[in-house]
Order: sequence, then C-alpha cells, then structure tokens
Amino acid sequence: MHSFHYNDGYLHCESVNLETIAQQHGTPTYVYSSETIRNNYQNLATALAAIDHGIEYAVKANSNISILRLLVEMGSGFDIVSGGELYRVIKAGGDPAKCTFAGVGKTREEISYALQQGIYCFNAESEAEVEFINTVAKDLGLTAPVALRVNPNVDAKTHKYISTGKAENKFGIDFEHIEAAYQRASELSHVNLRGLQMHIGSQLTSVTPFIEAVKKVSPLAQKLKDLYEIEFFSIGGGIGIVYDPCLESGSQQWWDSQEKGPITPQQYAQGVLPYLKDLGLKILVEPGRYIAGNAGVLLTECLYEKKGTAKTFKIVDAGMNDLIRPALYEGHHEIVPLRENTSGQTLPVDVVGPICETGDFFCQNRELADFQQGDYIALLSAGAYGFVMASNYNTRGLPAEVLVDNANARVIRKRQSVEEIIDSEL
Repeated sequence: MHSFHYNDGYLHCESVNLETIAQQHGTPTYVYSSETIRNNYQNLATALAAIDHGIEYAVKANSNISILRLLVEMGSGFDIVSGGELYRVIKAGGDPAKCTFAGVGKTREEISYALQQGIYCFNAESEAEVEFINTVAKDLGLTAPVALRVNPNVDAKTHKYISTGKAENKFGIDFEHIEAAYQRASELSHVNLRGLQMHIGSQLTSVTPFIEAVKKVSPLAQKLKDLYEIEFFSIGGGIGIVYDPCLESGSQQWWDSQEKGPITPQQYAQGVLPYLKDLGLKILVEPGRYIAGNAGVLLTECLYEKKGTAKTFKIVDAGMNDLIRPALYEGHHEIVPLRENTSGQTLPVDVVGPICETGDFFCQNRELADFQQGDYIALLSAGAYGFVMASNYNTRGLPAEVLVDNANARVIRKRQSVEEIIDSEL
C-alpha cells in the first residue's frame, strides 16, 4: 500500500506535487507519506486482531522522530537496538514500557539506561549477555526483564546480509541449546524471564519460512510458559515489500503491483496464527521495512548525461552516501521521472552518483524513461534503510527529509551543511 501516483502529469505523494518539493527544498531529499505509514500499520493490526498481540516497530528501519511520533499516535510499541534509539522513542513521546531492546552487543551504559527508563524487555542474544545484564541490574538494585532469542536454523531465503535465523548467523542461541540456557538464566538473581524471541531475517517474499519457524518454535514457547511463566512470544519481523515489480509481481507498474505485494498482512496472519492462537501468550511482531519501506522516495536531480562507447550514464546529485542499498545489498529501487513519461519510450542507462567509487550506482543497464540534465527523478521504496544508513562520505551533507500529510508537506530534518559536518572536529 502506498500513496504515490501521477496526477496531471506529475508524480505526487498524497496531494503534494513532488517536483514542487524538489524545487523548494533542493535535492537529494527523502519524502515520506504519512497516509502510507498509517495504513500499513493498521492493515497489520487488523490482520492480527484475532489474537492478543503487540506491534513493535523496528526503529532501525526509519528513525526520524516525526515518523516515530506518527506510530506513537497509532499505539505502536518499538523494537530498538541501541540506547540512542530508545532516546529517540522517548523524545517522540513513546513509552519505554512498550519497548523491546534487541542487538548482540549491548553496553553497560545502554543496559543501565534502559533499566532506569523501565523498558518492557531485553531480547538477549547469548548466555554471556544474560549474565552481563544480570550483573548490571544487580549493581543498580533492579531486576531486568529478559527474553532469550532463539535461532531456529530456518533459511529465510533472503539476501545473505539480512538473513538472521540460520545456525551460522551471529544472532540468537541455537535451538538445540535454548532450553538449557533458559534453565541457567532462571537461576540468576536479578533476571525475570518475561518472554521468548526469534527473528529469521528481513525482506521475506514468501510466507513459508515464517510458517516453518513458528511451527518449529511455538511448542518451545508453550513449554517455557509452563516452566517459567513467560508472558510473550515475539516472532520477529521480516515481511517483505515490492522493490522490483517485474520480478515480484509481473507488473510493469509499481503502483499496481503494490496492491499484490510479495506477502500481504492477511496472508502472513493466515499462515502463522494457527500455531499461535492457543498458546495463551501475547504475540509480538517487529515490522520495520513493511511499515516504512514503500512510504518513502528519494528525490534527486540529473546533473549530466555522459554517452560512452558502451553505455549511457545519467549522473545524479544523490550518491551511495545518501542511499547505500544498491551498493551494499545489490538492492533494487524503481526509478521514475517526476514528470510522467507519456510516450512510453525508454532507453538502457546507468544511473550513477557523484561519489568516487565504482559501486556508486542506483541501476545498471536498465530501461528507463529518458530524462535530461535538470530533470528530477524519484527512487521509489526508499522509506526504510535509506536515510538511516546515510553517511558523510566524501564530506557530503546528509539529505533533507520531508513528511507529507494529505496536502501538507513539512521539513522534518533540514539538509546538513558542510559547516555542521566539521563542527565537532578539533
């Protein structure tokens, strides 16, 4: 689901002309749709309505405080992976008691901060971490709520960099060792075993791995409930979105394919609920990309066209420092002009950025509508793992971010200047 469409020949986000945003605020600029975020959240909540559940938005996907504030208003909890993300949630008005703290390398400072703020639970990734959390809690005179993350050794069949549920991944405790780990954790003086957690990977385009993992782990959740009176089972996130409609739905139209998608919330719920509904546990889910991914685009301007003997390059003012997914994950983003290509004519091009790296490209040998110097284009499905992974490489300022709500567009992060980049250097 999304709120991007052509209207009178111009690409719009909800009721706002994106070319107007590019002209007023410059490029590169991220633009997000409030309507899309709200709709995605509500669709998932509706699909899970038959069970006691909680939606814990994965802050790492898009952590802008204005985005978090939208989700607070929807009633969301939050999946955090750092003390900084917890601080963001609190600044956005979120409740720490609705936050779960994941991640394999929590520091003493982060654990102390989270305990003092009263978070709902730590999702511990190893026995060593549980013991360390116990030590920090003891030093503070507190009891730490903990869930252990089990690694079910299920292949999510996704990119190797975002697969997290196999035995060779760094995340979680092996399925074969998890019961013994709970037994030892139950003996720690300043730990309260509150739940069980798993997460097998991101950008899953089939419900089958979810079903396989839940079917395998739900009997364990029942056993832990009986033994230790745990109160929740977190089944993680990972619902995929459409990046390449030609591969994922057969449709040439990005907006048409969104209604089909790799997995709908209804398909997801129909697949996993039969194994969860009779556990008597609260079921937590941790969506990030599903909520924010198709809710954002990156606007960029064509600086030059370079025609070589082998290729035509369209050089734009956004680079891999602004959106690293193509370079890091070989990620696909649909690329469309802000002015509609009514002729239907295309040509094969590489769209590349200004960074001094060969890997600084957004597509290679792709048939795109022709656009020229001074024209604006949009990289679609850029709402998740876009700005949050941006950097100052080549001393380039971070892009601006704009949030659209119906006919209103407001800057939610100003563009970073060179002076601001070097201000903290000595």
